[in-house]
Amino acid sequence: FSFYSEKLPENIICQRSFLAWWKKTKLTQPKLLNFTREFLLNEDSKTITKAEYPDFWQQGNLTFALSYHFTPGDIDDGVSVHIPLGILNQVQALGFDWQIPALRYELIIALIKGLPKALRRNFVPAPNYADACIAAITQDENTLRQAVAKQLLRMTGVRLDEESWLGLELPIHLQMNFKIINENGKVVEQGRDLANLQDKLQGKVKASIQKVADKGIERAEITTWDFANLPSNYQKKVANLTIKAFPAVVDHKQNVAIELFEHEILAEQAMLTGVARLILLNIPSPIKYLQQKLPNKAKLGLYFNPFGSISDLLNDCILASCQFLVKEQTSIPRDEKSFKACMDHVRSEIADTVLNLAIKVEQVLQLSHEINKKLKGNVPLNVIQSHGDIKQHLQALVFKGFITQAGYNRISDIERYLKAIQRRMEKLPIDPNQDRLKMIEVEKVEKNFSQVKAKVKQDLALLSEVNEVKWMIEELKVSLFAQNLKTPYPISVKRLTNHLKEFI
Repeated sequence: FSFYSEKLPENIICQRSFLAWWKKTKLTQPKLLNFTREFLLNEDSKTITKAEYPDFWQQGNLTFALSYHFTPGDIDDGVSVHIPLGILNQVQALGFDWQIPALRYELIIALIKGLPKALRRNFVPAPNYADACIAAITQDENTLRQAVAKQLLRMTGVRLDEESWLGLELPIHLQMNFKIINENGKVVEQGRDLANLQDKLQGKVKASIQKVADKGIERAEITTWDFANLPSNYQKKVANLTIKAFPAVVDHKQNVAIELFEHEILAEQAMLTGVARLILLNIPSPIKYLQQKLPNKAKLGLYFNPFGSISDLLNDCILASCQFLVKEQTSIPRDEKSFKACMDHVRSEIADTVLNLAIKVEQVLQLSHEINKKLKGNVPLNVIQSHGDIKQHLQALVFKGFITQAGYNRISDIERYLKAIQRRMEKLPIDPNQDRLKMIEVEKVEKNFSQVKAKVKQDLALLSEVNEVKWMIEELKVSLFAQNLKTPYPISVKRLTNHLKEFI
């Protein structure tokens, strides 16, 4: 710092501003960079403002401590945010990509320089464009990349999307470091990917919530609604933290339990199956009615199912039918009165609902059996790839437990998808190349679908919406391979691609 002090502009008044100046002047001395980075973020200076280097990070009503450590190659290099394990489920990734204000200039330069060359050359010199972005943008609900792209579009007319930064790896010190700490302040886990940490520590978060929860909130081996109203959320004040969890009735086959979940949407999903199971434990089984009313052909088809006993298959039908009837209510019951009303509705409708579903399931199993038969034997080399794709497709549609997983309303659709597979197999020997081209189109959409799911995996509500796209992909397959069967709405690769873009 003192070596260059004679050359410094007047506004370079401290070591931290020297680092920004040093980067702009493009001095090529790695040792100097390491020295300044180590010195600037590990030493206090009266001229350092808390606006540039805040002590805390605010997200909604949550406040997290920040710490600074610049040692290249060190695990803590950069800025660390300290998140208590018990509230990890409440934290969102949105906002952390903006980094602290002091590093934002360097971060924007790195984003611009990380663009492919064909795009990057529109924003040269990068520091100048970074200066303009810093002056124009303010942190909001958009990501930093979206804000930068919007400003660069205004300045140059060049449009950037998320794909423009594919493969970009930011320097470690420009990525927020998440330190997950327990009640004793000890680091349980740390890393630069918040969603990955949340997935990895899901069990520990739940255990941490259970540890501080009041006794009696969670219960096991319940067979009747013998408990008070079940609130949609549960909060407990611990020290300066508000631990939030979501109670739900959970299915354990022979009984149910009340458990706390880290996320509301997970609790809602568990609640549907849990309440359905509790109802089934308290009403007569529709099995005898099925045995009396089910046509012999359907009985035979169900008995020859490839997924275990007929009992397992029928129980799958019964649970799916019960879930369907529960969802017909205004909301899933959370008090005894609503539960009894829902149970009365299910009791009166379950027999015929299961009968209708079992007949549809038998047709699905019959179609699946016929397709499997055609897939066996010698396969010509020019269609072997298509056969492999069809086999995977079939296994993704019909498997043990597919009825409850797909839901009552989807079984008729699955029957149509299987008919589309049959039609595809009929046309396959005539023009294998055409089939392969269509398969490639579907694969592109499926790859895009997987990438979007990975990007939104932390937002469970959004992920639930994205998962519905898999049924749109099924309709695309019908449109491409069996146009004569028609789809309930217009569908194409372009429509699907544009729809997926809405989620990112």
